[in-house]
Amino acid sequence: MSKPVVAIVGRPNVGKSTLFNALAGEKISIVKDTPGVTRDRIYADVTWLDKEFTLIDTGGIEPDSKDVILSQMRDQAQIAIDTADVIIFITDVRQGLVDADSKVADMLRRSKKPVILTVNKVDSFEKFMPDVYEFYNLGIGDPHPVSASSRLGIGDLLDEVIAEFPEHTGEIEEDTRPRIAIVGKPNVGKSSIINRLLGENRVIVSDIAGTTRDAIDTEIVHNGQEYIFIDTAGLRRKSKIKEDLERYSIIRTVTAVERADVVLMVIDAVEGVTEQDAKIAGIAHDRGKGVIIVVNKWDAIEKNDKTMKEYEGKVRQILSYMPYAEIMYVSAVTGQRLPKLFDMIDMVIQNQTLRIGTGVLNEIMMEAVAMQQPPSDKGKRLKLYYITQVAVKPPTFVIFVNDKALMHFSYTRYLENKIREAFGFKGTSLKFIIRERKEKDQ
Repeated sequence: MSKPVVAIVGRPNVGKSTLFNALAGEKISIVKDTPGVTRDRIYADVTWLDKEFTLIDTGGIEPDSKDVILSQMRDQAQIAIDTADVIIFITDVRQGLVDADSKVADMLRRSKKPVILTVNKVDSFEKFMPDVYEFYNLGIGDPHPVSASSRLGIGDLLDEVIAEFPEHTGEIEEDTRPRIAIVGKPNVGKSSIINRLLGENRVIVSDIAGTTRDAIDTEIVHNGQEYIFIDTAGLRRKSKIKEDLERYSIIRTVTAVERADVVLMVIDAVEGVTEQDAKIAGIAHDRGKGVIIVVNKWDAIEKNDKTMKEYEGKVRQILSYMPYAEIMYVSAVTGQRLPKLFDMIDMVIQNQTLRIGTGVLNEIMMEAVAMQQPPSDKGKRLKLYYITQVAVKPPTFVIFVNDKALMHFSYTRYLENKIREAFGFKGTSLKFIIRERKEKDQ
């Protein structure tokens, strides 16, 4: 099941980023040295008690004028309403209740989404509690006093947040239909691809980037198998600055990718792979999803016998951190190769759920160790004792070693390549967990 999504909304200088970092702790999801993976702290994976969720920061507001602040806050609130299961609405006890708070509270109330009203900068409960009560006037439930900078009241706030998570019913659990998120920049043809697969114009398509209003789930049946396509085109038309649109698209992508088994990363063949494509693909990679890179508008490219190979070289170079991703060249306009997408999706799902026996894995590992000695440091050599697969989606392996510090990233990559040589695993990332086991434990 996908993780619930929690969004933070609030005015400038009320402490949104401080609260985001306090809730996320050190576990900011994409602050890794993976090329192309966004380093914006737009979202983080958070665990509280036994509940995991994705926390999103709906964005900073630059205070030019009160009108601009209010319109940008409304945009933020709308992002939260569209994408989140629970909304944290943050206010400031020192500034008190202001008009913009009331107007945004009206929107949030009408959304029928659970809203946790949070009053920040309450550094002393004794001193500020009388001021906290003023926020009951917003009419969206009890105000929860916190101090994000001092981390006061954070645990109680998280208890309130997870209490609002939707309960997964048995019916939802049994839905085994493959879920396919179709992601990419605006105007690369995501909706056109879905329309072509559907054979009808069910999703709004226009030449203006970002005209699809919300992420839409579309059921498509192919050869008797049902697939759920999640269209993330969800950028509203706005004459807003590019960063806001980009932030919005990344938030939409995160929430869609979270729910998907396989991600179709759609790229405009004419434009080629861009930095934002790399960011969006990085989200799918980071979450261990199956990935197919779909190069759309292939009919618009002048070709010779080397075109496809040269194009693939460029794609692989920019998305070098996901060499396992499959690539398909299609045209939503002519329908070229689109029916083959389903075969590719089926293959990737099969690889995402592939399980390898422990005996076979250990044979491969021992052979790999014999061919290339493990690294050593200061006279101590890495020893690999045992490997076993512990999960699927993505296939996850635990390797027991004598010293974790000696297990260099490049050697893990070497073992991954050996496993891929044996079993393929095309279209899916593999996850490796290194565990230490002292020699006397053997």
